[in-house]
Amino acid sequence: MEERHSEPEALLVLDGLLELSVDGAAVTVGPGELYVVGAGVAHAVRPGSRGTLIIMDTECGHAVSGDG
Repeated sequence: MEERHSEPEALLVLDGLLELSVDGAAVTVGPGELYVVGAGVAHAVRPGSRGTLIIMDTECGHAVSGDG
C-alpha cells in the first residue's frame, strides 16, 4: 500500500533486503544501508522484502538521539 508522510522517513536495514517503490521507481536497500524518503514522497514496500528494518521519523515533533 502506497503512503506519504508530512515529514521525512529514514529506513535502516539491519539484515535482509528492503524492496521499495519510491515515487514510481524501484529501490533496493541492503544490510547496513540507510534510505531517506523525503517528506510528501509516495512510497511502498514491494514484494521480496525480508529481514529487519528500523523506521525513524519525526512525526512526534522531536528527534531521538543516542547521546542522552
